[in-house]
Amino acid sequence: MSNNLEAKKQVVAGIVEKFQKAQSIVFVDYRGLNAEETTNLRADCRKAGVEYLVLKNTMIERAAEELNVTDLKAHLEGPTAVAFSMNDPASAAKIMLKYAKDTKKLSVKCGFLEGAVVGEDVVQSLSELPSREVLIAKIMGSLNAPVTNFVYAVEAVRKKLAGEE
Repeated sequence: MSNNLEAKKQVVAGIVEKFQKAQSIVFVDYRGLNAEETTNLRADCRKAGVEYLVLKNTMIERAAEELNVTDLKAHLEGPTAVAFSMNDPASAAKIMLKYAKDTKKLSVKCGFLEGAVVGEDVVQSLSELPSREVLIAKIMGSLNAPVTNFVYAVEAVRKKLAGEE
């Protein structure tokens, strides 16, 4: 086998691995971004635990074929950058849509979530989700509310019986 073919197989294997490890993936068309905007985008991605890579469509297609993902090919027209969200499913969507809104140059092609290709509308919805920490805080507040209300009720009864009201 030639070295070039072997190198391409390694690239495809790396993409397959990222597909399997990522909690969500966002595919974008990055045409029009200048070097400074791209650098800022990459820095924001790194901070959020998102891997941002510019990949050849044929390599993405081959990786998708290995994973039996058939409906991705229709979205791979023109230059494609891929944001792999490794820690939080919403982080890649939030960053990509923020840059799409701010620069008007980046456009979301589609996403990949839970083994299926999803449209731009699902990526938009995903970006609007609160962070994991906020969701946990809301759940904890909901769990804590009945106990807190019970304590206030018992305290009110105690004050009434003690004549403190």
